Amino acid sequence: MDPIEPLLPNPAAARFLCPSPPSDNMQWDADKPSADGKASHQRDNESAKMKIRRKTTTPSTSGRPLFVIGYTSASPALSDLRSWFDLEYGGPITFQEHRRERDEVDIGSPTLTATHGPWKATCRASLPLAEADEWRNRLDWLHPLAGSVFTTRTTPREASDAVLLAARLARGLTLLTDGTAYDLITHTYLNPSDWQDRPLDQFRTSDHVTVVQAEDTTSHQDWFHTRGLTKFGLDEVELFRPVGLPSRAVMENMAAIADELVHIGHPPKVGATVRFEGAGLLVRVIRHRTVSFPGTLLALREIVWESLPADR
Repeated sequence: MDPIEPLLPNPAAARFLCPSPPSDNMQWDADKPSADGKASHQRDNESAKMKIRRKTTTPSTSGRPLFVIGYTSASPALSDLRSWFDLEYGGPITFQEHRRERDEVDIGSPTLTATHGPWKATCRASLPLAEADEWRNRLDWLHPLAGSVFTTRTTPREASDAVLLAARLARGLTLLTDGTAYDLITHTYLNPSDWQDRPLDQFRTSDHVTVVQAEDTTSHQDWFHTRGLTKFGLDEVELFRPVGLPSRAVMENMAAIADELVHIGHPPKVGATVRFEGAGLLVRVIRHRTVSFPGTLLALREIVWESLPADR
C-alpha cells in the first residue's frame, strides 16, 4: 500500500507587490539641442522631479462570472440591495463604484466592489443591454435585463467566505427582481423558490458544490463528478463505476469528500492515499486530466476509495 499522506490545511499565504525603488542608474532625458545649438525647452529642478500618481484599481470582470442573474422586473436600486442585505445578514455592507473613463451611461451600471466585514465580491447590478441579450440567448430564458456577480481572488482559507458573499449577492438580486440566477460553475438555475431553500445563513458546501452522475460514452461506465470545487481554487473530483450499481451511497461519499476538500483548502497529489475521517474513507488519487466542458476546461482528479477499518 502506498504511504498515506496527511492532508493538512494549507496556511494562508499573502503576497504583497511592492514597487521597486528607483535605480541609481535611472536617467532623465534632457532636452536635446536643436540644430542651432539652442535648447528647445528649459526645465527647472522642480519640474524634473518624479511625480507619482495614485491609481485606483478597477476589479476585473473580463473573466467568467460566478452567477448571472436575469431580472423579471427593473434592475434593483443599489440602496434596495444594501437594505436587503443588511436586514438579511447583518450589516453594514458597502459598495464602491468603479467606472472606467471609457464607460458611458448607456452601457450599464459600473462595476461594484461589495465589502462585508473582511470579505469582498464584485458585481454589476445592470449589464449592458447587448450583453444581457447574449445571456438571454445562451441561457434560454426570457429575462430582458441581467446582472452578474464575481468572486475576488483570495487565499484558500478565506475562499469559503468569499464564495458565500457572492452567493448572497446573487440571492438578493434574484429575490429583489423575481428573477433567475444561473450558477456558471455548477450549471444550476436558481429561482426565488430555490433560494428560499438556501438561506445562506452560514456556509454549507452543499449550497455551492453539486455531485453529478452521467454516462461516460468512452468507457461505458457511470461517471460521477463534482461541480463547484473550482469556485474554491480546487480541481473537481471524479469516479467511475460499472453501470447499474446503486448510486446514492456513491454520491453521498463524493459530497462528503468535496466538503472536506473545501475545508482543507488544497487537493491531495496524484498517487497519494489520504484518510478522510469525516467521510470514513481512505481515498486514493489515481490520475489528473483536463476535459472540455461547455464554456470552459474542467480540471479533474480521479479517485477511488475504500472504507476506513472500524476501530477495535
